[in-house]
Amino acid sequence: KFEEMVQEIETLIIFKSRVERALESCSEPLQVTLQCLTERQKRVAIDLVHDEVEEELLKEKEVIEGVMVLLQRTLEQINEQIRLIRSVKYYLEKDLQDKFQAERIDDFCALLTNASTNLNRGNSDFSSAGTAVTPEEWESLCILNIRKAEKEKNNSLSLRALVDSLLEQTASDMRRQYEATGRAFELRIEETKTAKTQLENQLNELLGETANQEKNLESLRLAIAEKEAPLKVAQTRLSSRSQRPNVYINPFSLLKRQKLTHGQAPLASRKYADLMPVIKCIPSSLLIRIAPYVYSLYYIGHPSLSLSFIVFN
Repeated sequence: KFEEMVQEIETLIIFKSRVERALESCSEPLQVTLQCLTERQKRVAIDLVHDEVEEELLKEKEVIEGVMVLLQRTLEQINEQIRLIRSVKYYLEKDLQDKFQAERIDDFCALLTNASTNLNRGNSDFSSAGTAVTPEEWESLCILNIRKAEKEKNNSLSLRALVDSLLEQTASDMRRQYEATGRAFELRIEETKTAKTQLENQLNELLGETANQEKNLESLRLAIAEKEAPLKVAQTRLSSRSQRPNVYINPFSLLKRQKLTHGQAPLASRKYADLMPVIKCIPSSLLIRIAPYVYSLYYIGHPSLSLSFIVFN
């Protein structure tokens, strides 16, 4: 039993090292998870959303922390079991030493004869002798030590089986949650890429529409400018012809032309005025439509995309 206790202590020390390594290996994944949660808190506006990725990261944090608590408790149980087995080993070792000494004394006494030279003379003093026990009590003490050793060995075997199962289960739980978090990240990235593509398409459409409206605006400006010269000519002619004397004044043809020119110019001005709000509204609508995706574009890896080009005087 003594040798079995020695072997069991060595085995438990090995299991203790395994649990310590497992506990230490949880620190880095926990730091990574906490770093991810911290970085995601830097999102702003509507991108600061409690999405599936956030939920999976929080679950991963809980799983890792739970595993660490469980491993720490198991490590304490192993230390306690080692202490108990060492206690049993101590009493077994002491009992073996006592038995060895008693056996050596009995062997010496068995070899004594009347002719022995080392015989004591006179009455022996037994006052310093220890408490005597009966053979039944001696046997009971031996059986008690053996039973304690067997009990602690069985407890140690159960604990080792528990440690094996625990290490396997905790590793499986952490791996499963890690994979779930990875899938959530992949889905979120795919959604962000889709939103980015839609945003780029809408942006291109709006930029094209803006360019078309600017062309229309320039055409109207040119049309208005073209009407200015004929209007001035008509006004000059009308002014000059109004200076003709007496019956030679005939303003009807020039007035008709002037009215025609005046009628075309306000029409062009009205068209120009109608287009100006459209041109000015395009940047606002563009900003309204793309604002939810600006930060998504940044995180996708296009920080150079800027809206600074949407400036209208």
